Amino acid sequence: MALVLLPGLSNLIEDISEEKKLPPAVVEAALREALLKGYERYRRTLYLGISEDPFEEDYFSNFDVALDLDEEGYRVLASKIIVEEVESEDHQIALAEVMQVAEDAQAGDTVVLDVTPEKEDFGRMAAATTKQVLAQKLRDQQRRMIQEEFADLEDPVLTARVIRFERQSVIMAVSSGLGRPEVEAELPRRDQLPNDNYRANATFKVFLKEVSEIPRRGPQLFVSRANAGLVVYLFENEVPEIQEGSVRIVAVAREANPPSRSVGPRTKVAVDSVEREVDPVGACIGARGSRIQQVVNELRGEKIDVIRWSHDPGQYIANSLSPARVEAVRLVDPEGQHAHVLVPPDQLSLAIGREGQNVRLAARLTGWKIDIKNSTEYDQTSEDEKVSELIAMRQEEEALQAEAEARMEAEHALRAEEDARLRELYPLPEDEEEYGDQANYDEAAYEQEPVAEAVAEVAEEVVEEAAEEVTEDVSDEEGAR
Repeated sequence: MALVLLPGLSNLIEDISEEKKLPPAVVEAALREALLKGYERYRRTLYLGISEDPFEEDYFSNFDVALDLDEEGYRVLASKIIVEEVESEDHQIALAEVMQVAEDAQAGDTVVLDVTPEKEDFGRMAAATTKQVLAQKLRDQQRRMIQEEFADLEDPVLTARVIRFERQSVIMAVSSGLGRPEVEAELPRRDQLPNDNYRANATFKVFLKEVSEIPRRGPQLFVSRANAGLVVYLFENEVPEIQEGSVRIVAVAREANPPSRSVGPRTKVAVDSVEREVDPVGACIGARGSRIQQVVNELRGEKIDVIRWSHDPGQYIANSLSPARVEAVRLVDPEGQHAHVLVPPDQLSLAIGREGQNVRLAARLTGWKIDIKNSTEYDQTSEDEKVSELIAMRQEEEALQAEAEARMEAEHALRAEEDARLRELYPLPEDEEEYGDQANYDEAAYEQEPVAEAVAEVAEEVVEEAAEEVTEDVSDEEGAR
């Protein structure tokens, strides 16, 4: 058969490679698979309305497509086994026929034959299949490359550039720093900072929150400006003592998107020093606040409290309520991590914070339930009685929960035992070996089945479609601006 010409094939591959940020070899592989699926569709359509489709899922496994970039075309090739008597013309060829051109041929050898149909023989259904498969394979390759590029990054913080807006999300361009092109990442509304100005081409430091493994048409990366990991990264880059290991960040509690607009973003960072002579809080703040100011500027004015971590829970809790002055901390229920914090009347509002933000962050930072109490009105006897009641209730709830879990485990064990007994008496279909083999076959066939793509003549249109997509992206970006 003659070569099926695809005018502009080399330019087609180059344009798709540049647009999709994929190596040319990957694009060629996707195009070959798409054309092969188009050929398979072409063969199946020959039986439409005439008889039942005779082809099994792996019937065309011995077929392949060869691209000729010099002559700009392709051929469909079939690997056939030489036999005495042919039972399947698509998989076998007669020895007598082969010996007409190769006298030394023997039965059992394999030959590769050109089985390319005429271009005009491909119908619309085959063309549509090629087009759909090519698009799907390109998306799959893009997703796979993005996952490989970003999944194992040592540095989860990236520099991102705003390119457009979709609903309430900001679409940003990010780079892994490995010399590869930029890819799109989504910054959802919940991960944005209220003080950020997301204008076109503005750059921000973002935390790589997730690399999606779910097939989707949009960005596969999800980034955040509200993640506590971003604060840790900024301190590590501004404080040499943290890089050297003499100062460590023990815990971070952040409220980047407060529940009320009247409350601004705020973060509490607990730090500790490995060396006695090093002041961890002073190291993080820097001379005249120079170091912490750099972090605050990057977070657009977010308030940051740096407090000293302590082995003593009472001291740690007192430190966490900074800048409020604490008189005493009573660990009323150490097992349940419940503490009463006594403060002077003039420190009550400061300790609690606007709409409870200060004490809420302190509780997250320490892991303790904190009750702020007025030291002048605190009645220890009555408070201890209340706490005793709470402890009794907690212990009762824990006992009931443990009892319920034990009962549930016993029920699961009995059910599993009964299921095993019943399966011995009445085997289920999936227990049969034959059914298991068929299930594995069906699953493998499903994984190999591509989503529809483009055939021979449609390949010529891919360049135009790629150009149209680029035009649409530019129009969307200009509209966003």
